[in-house]
Amino acid sequence: MEKITVGAGCFWCVEAVFQELNGVQSVVSGYTAGHTENPTYKEVCSGSTGHNEVAQITFDSTVISLQEVLEVFFSTHDPTTLNRQGYDVGTQYRSGIYYNSDAQKAIAEQVKKDFAPTLYDAPIVTEIEKLGPFYVAEAYHQNYYTLNPNYGYCKAVINPKVNKFRKLYREKLKK
Repeated sequence: MEKITVGAGCFWCVEAVFQELNGVQSVVSGYTAGHTENPTYKEVCSGSTGHNEVAQITFDSTVISLQEVLEVFFSTHDPTTLNRQGYDVGTQYRSGIYYNSDAQKAIAEQVKKDFAPTLYDAPIVTEIEKLGPFYVAEAYHQNYYTLNPNYGYCKAVINPKVNKFRKLYREKLKK
């Protein structure tokens, strides 16, 4: 199993997409790339901790490659907007890839350079950094979309992302 941590706006959206991707074993919502130990959701949302809302994805690299995981990542959010995704605005919603090894860093940089620009006309602002401390988000953030499909945010924001993902990657969905 391999792990990669990504930020692409609200972690509920990221989790909802990657939970359906074949080869993904687990997705954990959390926080990284900040300067406060054990931050709370409220603190992260204030923008004062420097953390990014992220999803830590554990996947079977014999089923799906890191390159494919990152192609899905770039295809399911807007990596051209600095510190925002749609109506979610703030540094905690920045686009980021947080790698665990030099090999992961090289793949992330390659996908950002070669694949992402084929999808967008504007410059890609995704940060690529070594993963520092990762803090698991509060329990109510885990598996959020699955447990709260009728919540307004899920209907208005997550449903369109998940539907786009399902259409683009039909052949990569879990059976």
